[in-house]
Amino acid sequence: MQIREATEKDIEPVWEIFKEVIKTGDTYVFSPKTPKTKLKKNWFADYMRTFVSEEGNKVLGTYIIKPNQIDLGNHIANCSYMVNPNEQGKGIGKKLCEHSINIARASGYYGIQFNMVVSSNKVAVKLWEKFGFKIIGITPKGFRHSELGLVDTYIMFKEL
Repeated sequence: MQIREATEKDIEPVWEIFKEVIKTGDTYVFSPKTPKTKLKKNWFADYMRTFVSEEGNKVLGTYIIKPNQIDLGNHIANCSYMVNPNEQGKGIGKKLCEHSINIARASGYYGIQFNMVVSSNKVAVKLWEKFGFKIIGITPKGFRHSELGLVDTYIMFKEL
């Protein structure tokens, strides 16, 4: 598996992953009805870097890295990750996280913050904790989960 910066040719395979991940309404704030026309704004904006993991010519996962805030808060990175649901459980998320930490360090960020990790997404929480991210805050009922209703979200942080 190789991880590389995404190009225009990756928009379609990233969209296929994006729409499958958000359609369940259980891990991301994007509406399950988000149209493809919003992908560039949400995953390929000018202020972020987008990466894909691929094996052969198949895109298996993707992540973005961007400043968590503008100006005086831009020394902390923010990342989001998506893995093709058919490829989960193969260590792709782990590799994406490792890669993003290295990119963040090389880019001069002092830390990475996840602003909204859905508390019921136990697999993600466990993975981020394995990489040294700590829960530094909780937003009570911060996410409208498609099946569970209102659930808490975590703010997670890792110093680099």
